[in-house]
Amino acid sequence: MNTLRNSVKLIGRLGQDPEVKTLDKGNKFAKFSLATSDSFTAKDGSKQEQTQWHNIVVWGSLAGICEKYLKKGKEIAIDGRLTYHSWEDKNGTKHISSEIVANDFLFVGSNNDGKK
Repeated sequence: MNTLRNSVKLIGRLGQDPEVKTLDKGNKFAKFSLATSDSFTAKDGSKQEQTQWHNIVVWGSLAGICEKYLKKGKEIAIDGRLTYHSWEDKNGTKHISSEIVANDFLFVGSNNDGKK
């Protein structure tokens, strides 16, 4: 049950190619945005779509797989956990950001151009 405490599962499309960096000790990480969309029917009967953008971070050997195979528009499913970061800028304004640290992902679409 501990894995249910902070678990995120999403299916969406990459907003850009992953940005991959290697740290001093050789550990890799990849960052990219993932768009998920929901549709609903408005009161007037029109179909509406709402898109949410999620910041994704992937560590280790999985980051290398992201670098090799993931491209903007590719549809994937991810499994991960939600994390938050807070900081103060030089003016003393507090900022909070969230990201999803992905533990695993699966390819959903059949190619890299965003089409099935």
